[in-house]
Amino acid sequence: MDAVTSSPDIALAAVWTVWWLSWFAAAAWRDRAVSRPPRRKQIAYRLLAVAGVLLLFGPYRHEFRREIVLWTTPTVVSWMLVAVAGLGFAFTWWARLHLGRLWSNDVGRKADHRIIDTGPYSIVRHPIYTGISLASFATAAMRGTVAGWLGAAVMTLGWYVKASLEEAFLREQLGAEAYAEYAQRVPMLVPFGRR
Repeated sequence: MDAVTSSPDIALAAVWTVWWLSWFAAAAWRDRAVSRPPRRKQIAYRLLAVAGVLLLFGPYRHEFRREIVLWTTPTVVSWMLVAVAGLGFAFTWWARLHLGRLWSNDVGRKADHRIIDTGPYSIVRHPIYTGISLASFATAAMRGTVAGWLGAAVMTLGWYVKASLEEAFLREQLGAEAYAEYAQRVPMLVPFGRR
């Protein structure tokens, strides 16, 4: 692989790295949860997310002769996919900043928890998962391998499972009627999709 071909790969790796580092550095900026579902209910989405990451990026060295390659992405298209991944991460940050101290990496309820239905939360109920999924599928499209596509799909399934758990928990904690009204207006993960 020559330097020109690998430039989008390096850029994509940098986009993911900057997002991960900034995301975890900002974890201190949140309030403590006053209530959480049992940890055992959170195992499924965590395992799916980890499996997705391993398939998409792997602990192994990606060597095309060992993977099932669907296509080789042209450089121009690769740069567009780097931009799409960046947009996905920008969407996650917009959502996180909009949530402020209500954000949590675990499913939980904060002392002053309420339904947020403005900003990115007026587009989808779980914009952070939408943005990560978009970046994952852009990465899979750029890699063009079966493992990459499986990784993006498994990771997105993990976010769907987590979103479903969050919604059930918030309906219980904040009132089923209030959350049901929000869920009727705004789709879960895909903008303009089914509610």
